[in-house]
Amino acid sequence: MPDMSPVKNAMPAQAPDVRSRNFNEVALGYTPELAAAEAQRCLNCKHMPCVAGCPVGIQIPRFIEKIRQNDLEGAYAVLAASSSLPAVCGRVCPQENQCEKLCVRGIKGEPVGIGRLERFVADHHNQTARTKPAPAAPNGHKVAVVGSGPSGLTCAGDLARMGYAVTVFEALHMPGGVLVYGIPEFRLPKAIVAGEIEGLQAMGVTVETNAVIGKTLSVDELFADGFEAVYIATGAGLPRFMNIPGENLKGVYSANEFLTRVNLMKAYRPDSDTPIQHPARVAVVGGGNVAMDAARCAKRLGAEVTVVYRRSMAEMPARREEVEHAGEEGIAFKVLCNPTAIVGDEHKNVTGITCVEMELGEPDASGRRRPVEKPDSAFTLAADCVIMAIGTSPNPLIRTTTAGLETDKRGCIVADDEGRTSRPGVFAGGDAVSGAATVILAMGAGKKAAKAIDEYIQNNK
Repeated sequence: MPDMSPVKNAMPAQAPDVRSRNFNEVALGYTPELAAAEAQRCLNCKHMPCVAGCPVGIQIPRFIEKIRQNDLEGAYAVLAASSSLPAVCGRVCPQENQCEKLCVRGIKGEPVGIGRLERFVADHHNQTARTKPAPAAPNGHKVAVVGSGPSGLTCAGDLARMGYAVTVFEALHMPGGVLVYGIPEFRLPKAIVAGEIEGLQAMGVTVETNAVIGKTLSVDELFADGFEAVYIATGAGLPRFMNIPGENLKGVYSANEFLTRVNLMKAYRPDSDTPIQHPARVAVVGGGNVAMDAARCAKRLGAEVTVVYRRSMAEMPARREEVEHAGEEGIAFKVLCNPTAIVGDEHKNVTGITCVEMELGEPDASGRRRPVEKPDSAFTLAADCVIMAIGTSPNPLIRTTTAGLETDKRGCIVADDEGRTSRPGVFAGGDAVSGAATVILAMGAGKKAAKAIDEYIQNNK
């Protein structure tokens, strides 16, 4: 009989006063006993509504049933059949808005902890597996994947399973894309990402780093080198700013730069070759997951941190878990406030950020109530560092160097639901098409594109 407890088994975690001073992973993972208990909460529904909420189509009840049978390798096989990055997804996917949102147990209580169970199974496999996955029989065809983030890696993995010779081109010196430069170590340890990539390489995927497509090689040159299709998965790494006075002062960062320095270049370490400012007071502008990541990193650098967001806490788009963790770690929230200027001293160092108070008016096109400025409400928040986390857009390099590639007014590549672009043989997906979104949605796009690429090549042999 299922366990009808209305609440999930709690995830063990570092205490807030401890974790706010280190970059070690906050969530410690389920023990075998906790995983077994949580698996018992699944009703094993015949119509499996949770599967419909998973962008990569994991057969969720099947892998949970394997946990109940204490067949953890069987559970991993179910995960791996649909996901190239289960240890990553178990940590950073917003399950509460996807698979768990549709879980029947969530009607009268909390849904099954699907993400926690996925992480447990993937971690167990990675810690105990004695063999690497073997390459599939080669089919004689070559595909290039541009970008080694979640979308590119997923597409590469699915194509490798079909026998394609896949080369992934990464602009940075380390593969992983946003998984390594954007998401902090305390949410996603980089060893986890490296392990997932090693698994793909064991399947035959080649990864070339320091390869900036559009500079070191063009898309046309990839085709000239014998690649029969190209999948563009370059993400959305171009930061946005508010274009307010003072954004050029010393101590103003985009969240991209700040997080890349901290996560990829380990700038928080005393022996770092690229050290970062250790500010005393930080204002983070924005309310999404990136803003939470930047704020929590700044806290670990020893700063007093305030998140400035123009809407209310209820409308903050970041995951509830991340907002709660930030609050537990002592990060302050200044909501219904909008920056109007960044102020500095005679040496052009940041000294504060001027804001106005807001109130919520009528809904805008997104359905959220539009913030409206309150008159005579300006104030200045003391800060020696300001981090702008208000969104990103795709880097223009690919679209400006690739003929015949249609883009929209946001700079995103135009592609259909299977990733086909306006240029034959060129496919695209993830944030390069949708704009900044989630890891799992990018992975879903990579899966669809892999299938479409296979159909394209087989039909043009």
